[in-house]
Amino acid sequence: MATQEAFLVDTLVSDIETLVNCESPSSDLDAVARSADVTAALGERLLGVAPERIVLEGRTHLRWRFGTPRVLLLGHHDTVWPSGSLQSHPFEVRDGILRGPGCFDMKTGVVMAFHAAAAMQDRDGICILITGDEELGSPSSQALIEDVARDCAAVFVLEAAADGGALKVARKGVSLYRVVITGRAAHAGLEPHRGVNASVEAAHLILAISGLGNSDAGTTVTPTLLRAGSTTNTVPADAEFAVDVRVQTRAEQDRVDQAIRALTTTVPGAEVRIDGGSNRRPMERTASAELFASASAIAARRGLTPFDGVSVGGASDGNFTAGLGVPTLDGLGAVGGGAHADDEHVIVAMIPERTALLEGLLIEVLTGERE
Repeated sequence: MATQEAFLVDTLVSDIETLVNCESPSSDLDAVARSADVTAALGERLLGVAPERIVLEGRTHLRWRFGTPRVLLLGHHDTVWPSGSLQSHPFEVRDGILRGPGCFDMKTGVVMAFHAAAAMQDRDGICILITGDEELGSPSSQALIEDVARDCAAVFVLEAAADGGALKVARKGVSLYRVVITGRAAHAGLEPHRGVNASVEAAHLILAISGLGNSDAGTTVTPTLLRAGSTTNTVPADAEFAVDVRVQTRAEQDRVDQAIRALTTTVPGAEVRIDGGSNRRPMERTASAELFASASAIAARRGLTPFDGVSVGGASDGNFTAGLGVPTLDGLGAVGGGAHADDEHVIVAMIPERTALLEGLLIEVLTGERE
């Protein structure tokens, strides 16, 4: 068993710097490939073995497997920061705070996963999966994540902690829709009556869809991106808008889906098509309850800073694994704040603490005994 002190701050920070200084915007396949090279080299140095490189739809994912996987450490090396961000947001450590693009979400968590696994004398049963497209919604890696996790006893997600260092014991599910309206064009001045106004139909549908939210159940249904028409003097022949749905339960996700698909048009002659659907099932508290209790007990025994467990609105790859019924605990990565923002930062003193917590969880799941 490694103690908190065994996870040397200088070593952890140096490894985080290595990953942060290799920019990896999700939309840049070459940048993601370079980041995969750097991440693979770091993991190989710490774990003594090179990963499997899995390239799907041009995106590079990394997997380390030690025996038959029983516990999955799950993270991603892509970020939302565009190439060149280091010029305005250079890596730095000042007054106990670490900064740099992607440091909080989630390159610190990747380094923590490597160090926690490296501290294990027996790594049999550990799988580490670091994907390269999480910030895009994991379009190429979802099936890979689910395939690895399906037979595991636990999944530990190295996404950053919530405010105050809280672990994420529940996450809302996400559904994404594109509502496409087809009308008929006509001259807006000479004969507007001959047209079928797709913009007007979109307005009716937006109001109907906006009414599907349920604040008591924590359900939000939000029309977002909107486009309609072609010129200012033409009755719009087409329109489309996006809808973002966030839910706490599967029942709510299914209710909203059925309601959206049952929508009918109001403007005579207009037609509507619904694309999309569930992107991530909700991670409900039942998926994390036992693991959170274990984490709290480990923290108490090791003298680590206590933490809460909270539900958050954002989704992660943990939604996929929890959706399979696999026990999943999220938010085990960096403690800090400012994800995707100019003030993105990590509290340095908490890095070895949370790495020690992760190692304790690995011991408990793999041995079935308290340390």
